[in-house]
Amino acid sequence: MNILMRIIWLLCCFWGFAQQKETARSYTLDASTYYGSIVLHNPDISHLITQHPSGAILAWNRKTFGEEAWEEAYNYPDLGYSFVYQHFHNSTLGENFGLYAHYNFYFLKRQLQLRIAQGIAYTTNPYDKERNFRNNAFGTRLLSSTYLMLNYQKERLMGGLGIKAGLSLVHYSNANFRAPNTSTNTLAFNAGFVYTLDGGPEPVYLHPGLAELGPQPLHLNLAFRFGLNESDVVDSGQFPFYIVSAYADKQLSRRSAVQAGADLFLSNFLKELIAFQSVSFPELDVAADADFKRVGIFAGHELFINQMSITTQLGYYVYYPFDFEGRVYNRIGLKRYFGENLFAAITLKSHAAKAEAVEFGFGVRL
Repeated sequence: MNILMRIIWLLCCFWGFAQQKETARSYTLDASTYYGSIVLHNPDISHLITQHPSGAILAWNRKTFGEEAWEEAYNYPDLGYSFVYQHFHNSTLGENFGLYAHYNFYFLKRQLQLRIAQGIAYTTNPYDKERNFRNNAFGTRLLSSTYLMLNYQKERLMGGLGIKAGLSLVHYSNANFRAPNTSTNTLAFNAGFVYTLDGGPEPVYLHPGLAELGPQPLHLNLAFRFGLNESDVVDSGQFPFYIVSAYADKQLSRRSAVQAGADLFLSNFLKELIAFQSVSFPELDVAADADFKRVGIFAGHELFINQMSITTQLGYYVYYPFDFEGRVYNRIGLKRYFGENLFAAITLKSHAAKAEAVEFGFGVRL
């Protein structure tokens, strides 16, 4: 299931990219090296921060020119795929290799580029209770990975060759699919080159414009999410979880909608955690028959990008019989619409920076 969910996440990105019209094409390749530091986001990984990680980022990008209205609305972003190699220079952490789908967004006369990428990474030296018990960052070989790049980029300085330089943030985690999962975040300086493959004249951007959005009704959304996860207790076991959500959304523009609703969480790993804590930690005063179910209410926002959208939600548990990571939770993820009403989604649910699960879901918007 862990492998499946990460593959589906990538396929959602690839599928969304594949839906673009087969019209004007211009491609670039870029390559950057980076050098940085692991951010101490959790004191439990302080023993792993011994060296400065380094690596390389390779990318293939397809430019957009406004054949569709959404492209102009987002200042003609690039769509692409990338590969990231990271060497931690730490024998406990080893090396990571990742494949990603990404968007490049442009600002300041297209000289400032923001890349947002999501993908799957393979780590060479995950946690093993006998051979590598110090690696409490990565509990599995396959990891969910996100990276951000903010670059100054200048294309076509010499023919098709240009330069880029800036900052990168690379995140690796398995989202509590299996313990341990403390994760790492690497903040790095990167620099490299970009090459325009067609080498022709400067592109001409179209201006189709977005049609005015008339008054929009409230939409009711019903969603079902599921997956596997484990508590922070190593070898406590992986258990399925199920989430039923109902929420209303109000679309404010072609790009934006607000949401409000409720979630019912049926997280079976909490059953095992409740039983474990009630016996092993009497000082926590956990009742063995405490209810594992939780109910939350949330407010959220949805950013529409063609048939894709990015969803962010902030919630609060109103029914919370067992204390696990606090009452406030958050969710961020990617949705792909199929027609006007059906959607599929992969989301990350967490408590602040502490991930609880990657959720695979589908639903209907009425």
